[in-house]
Amino acid sequence: MKSIFDTVSFECSKNVTKSYSTSFSAAVKMLAPSIRQDIYNIYGFVRFADEIVDTFHDYNKEDLFDLFEKDLETALQNKISLNPILNSFQHTVHKYHIPNSMINAFMKSMRLDLVKTEYKTFEEYNEYIYGSADVVGLMCLKVFVNGDEAKYNELEHSAMRLGSAFQKVNFLRDLKADFEDLSRTYFPNTDLTKLDEESKNKIIQEIEEDFEAGYQGIVNLPLEAKFGVYTAYIYYKKLLSKLKKTPSAEIKNTRIRVSDYQKYGLFAKCYFSYKLNII
Repeated sequence: MKSIFDTVSFECSKNVTKSYSTSFSAAVKMLAPSIRQDIYNIYGFVRFADEIVDTFHDYNKEDLFDLFEKDLETALQNKISLNPILNSFQHTVHKYHIPNSMINAFMKSMRLDLVKTEYKTFEEYNEYIYGSADVVGLMCLKVFVNGDEAKYNELEHSAMRLGSAFQKVNFLRDLKADFEDLSRTYFPNTDLTKLDEESKNKIIQEIEEDFEAGYQGIVNLPLEAKFGVYTAYIYYKKLLSKLKKTPSAEIKNTRIRVSDYQKYGLFAKCYFSYKLNII
C-alpha cells in the first residue's frame, strides 16, 4: 500500500530535519501537529539539494544535482518517487499548491553554488537569496495559511524578509567555511580577507531591518504556526546578537553558535511570551 510507503517517506524527512538541524527541529516541534510533517517535508528537500552542492566533495556534484533535479521533475509529475525525500516533498507541494516557480527559483540558486563563487552586485546577491531562502519561507507560508490566499498575500513580504534574515545570518556565521572550504563569498562589495567592523556592521544593520519586517508578519500568522516561527526568529536573533558582539577578525576565524543551555533558555522564554500573548 502506498500509504505505508508515504509514512516511511515522512519519517525519512523528519529524521533528516532532526539529524541536520537540532535548532530548526526544535522550532518545528512548536508548530501545531497538523502542519509539522509538511514543514519536515520541505526541509528534507531543501537540505538534500544543499548537501549536494556543499558537502559531496568526493563525487561529481553536477551529475548528482542533475539526477536529483530530474528525479524531482518526475516526482512532481507522477506524484510519487522512490526517493522518499522527494516523495514527501511532492506530497506537500500538491497538498498546498506550491507553485513550480518557487521550486525552480530554489533549484536555480542551488545550481549557482556549483559554479559561482562571488556575488559582485546586489542584483545577483538578491536573486540568489530570493531563490535560496525567500522562496523557502514562501513554501512554508503556503502550509501555514492552508489555502487562505488573502492571508498569504498579506504575509508574503514579511515571510520573504524573514527568510532573507535567516539566510544572511547563516552567511555571516559561516564566513570561514564558505570562504576557506568552498571559496565562496556572498556579500557584494565586501573583501572577506579584510573584513572590518564597518563592513560587518553594515551587514548586521541590513539583517536587523529584515528581522523587523519579518516580525510584523509573525504576529499575524495563524495560531498553528505562530509559536514555531517565533521560536526560530528568537533563535536567529540571538545568533545575530552574538555575531554583533564578536570582533570581525574572530568571525572570519571561527563559527559562532548558540549553546544548548542558551537554546533551552530561549525556548522557555518563547513559550512564556506566547502564552502571555506578548506576540
